[in-house]
Amino acid sequence: MQQIDWLTRFMELTTVTGKMEVRCMMGAPWILEYPQAAAQEMPYHVVLTGRAVFENIDNGATCEIQAGDIVLLPHGSAHKLQDGSGALPMPSKVRTSGCLLISENGGDGDAFDMLCGRFLVSPPHDRLIRSYLPSELVIHSEDVNIAARKLPQAERLGRLVALMRAEAIDNEVGSGAILNGLSSAMFALTLRVASEAGEARTGMLALGAHPRLAPAAAAMFNDPARGWTLPELAGLCSMSRATFMRQFQASLGRSAMDLLTDIRVGAAANALRKTTSSTESVTDLVGYQSVSAFRRVFTERMGMTPGEWRHRALKGDTPHRSNEEASGSSDFDRGKV
Repeated sequence: MQQIDWLTRFMELTTVTGKMEVRCMMGAPWILEYPQAAAQEMPYHVVLTGRAVFENIDNGATCEIQAGDIVLLPHGSAHKLQDGSGALPMPSKVRTSGCLLISENGGDGDAFDMLCGRFLVSPPHDRLIRSYLPSELVIHSEDVNIAARKLPQAERLGRLVALMRAEAIDNEVGSGAILNGLSSAMFALTLRVASEAGEARTGMLALGAHPRLAPAAAAMFNDPARGWTLPELAGLCSMSRATFMRQFQASLGRSAMDLLTDIRVGAAANALRKTTSSTESVTDLVGYQSVSAFRRVFTERMGMTPGEWRHRALKGDTPHRSNEEASGSSDFDRGKV
């Protein structure tokens, strides 16, 4: 089997698509508040011009963001952005312009311009993402530029943001499709930059950035059906079993066997969406020796049997999916920004 890097395999497994929806054009004083996102959604923001204060309401984390910065919230956390003046914000209104909604106010202070959207994650991979990615990722263009010699892909991220800005400003025929496609590429590139820049202390990004542990992660993503043992995985990393277990747990926040099980269950959930895949064939595909063992593990992780998951997935009635989510609406669509 061809050995492919962990991030490519992670993206293949989770099926993330981008949807650009709103351009916020504010003049100080202003404030934008966003509630907790739906289970299969990850909000993101791309700053085009100006400065703002970002706050993750769920954990209290705050930071200043500026032109070129990207904010991604893998857990869908409630959050807000504001100009930082503390003054009473000017009321905003929403209008439609081409493929985007335009949110703007009448403030005559410092200008702020930002693109807002969401990444849609096919269930059950929203659980995988929220388990293995941090609650927020903030990529600062200033830090990226400083590290450009060490992180050559950072320049690519900057070019991608510039292209998104041009498409949003021009708002020509096809801009909606182009912006959605660019935002999907931005997700993978943001994860790569964050991982190699050491932006995460634990989770998949920290694991992928660990030079000695990355081979084990890649091996499990590339061949989840193999009956991996801890000594084998430790050997790939040139570590003793005890050292591997300790460092893997510290880096990922979970054990290697936990990750392998989640990869297998995720791959099984994808395969069960296909009407031609029997439970027996899926059992073999993800490396379980018996259907009963596979059903037990799948049910523990998913809260339902493989048969129940297949039935719901084929009907489009995925777990924890509300009528509002099924209709494709969001707070962005309703202009509550």
